[in-house]
Amino acid sequence: MRGLADHPGARNLNDDCAVIEIGSETLVLTHDMMSEGIHFLAGQDAADVAWKLVTVNISDLAAKGAKPVGMLLGYMLGANDARFLSGLEEALHHYDVPLLGGDTIAGQGAQTMGLTAIGKATHCPVPSRGGAQVGDSAYVTGPVGAAMLGFEALKQGKGDSAAYRRPVALMKEGIALCPHVTAMMDISDGLLLDAFRLATASNVTLAIDRGDVPIATPENRRDDAMRWGDDYQLLFTAPADVALPVTAHHIGQVIARSSSPVLLDGYALRGTQDLGYQH
Repeated sequence: MRGLADHPGARNLNDDCAVIEIGSETLVLTHDMMSEGIHFLAGQDAADVAWKLVTVNISDLAAKGAKPVGMLLGYMLGANDARFLSGLEEALHHYDVPLLGGDTIAGQGAQTMGLTAIGKATHCPVPSRGGAQVGDSAYVTGPVGAAMLGFEALKQGKGDSAAYRRPVALMKEGIALCPHVTAMMDISDGLLLDAFRLATASNVTLAIDRGDVPIATPENRRDDAMRWGDDYQLLFTAPADVALPVTAHHIGQVIARSSSPVLLDGYALRGTQDLGYQH
């Protein structure tokens, strides 16, 4: 598919979003799909599934500093449509974004759905994964690992599972950061895997200090937290002397490309296997 996406707006499929200039406006578009048993548990409350579907798309826009202007839904009808609509309404209201249309189908097997989010850039150039510069500092907006604990609580039927069921996209933070960053993306598949992707797109190495990564887990699960996804914090790089407009945690430096796109406490991470969630 990469060979077919030859429009400049596709950014060589190295980003989560397409960026298209139309007259004086710059549109940012993204599309995410979710499938039962892969992105959410069988039997999970459909209202939570709808919330998450909206959030993952809004989070992609947030990483581009784009303000959402509308959404298109593709949905396979099932047994819990009323609950799905309830959660969808909650999420659209929370992010103040309208549903503009879409399509529904009848189907069998695993529940599957997709959503396209349309946003308007608030700053140009729109941040990409590919702009990190040697000498930049690397940051993350908040702790990772909360969704992992929430997933485990949901499977066990006890404890607080909200971080997994109802994550929140950092829209305000993304819009505030976009004029100051050199590269930015949301952490959907795990900090280490997404850092690998950002560094690869930028042709640099991210030297991450393991102990500086904020985590929402006990210390003995630090490595798990850095490899688990669904936290939707923002990972970004910026010049070391920039005054950041939001609270963020310094986790490392951008250095010239070395033996690996990511160094963790100086150790080169080879390839992406076991760095995060791949699907």
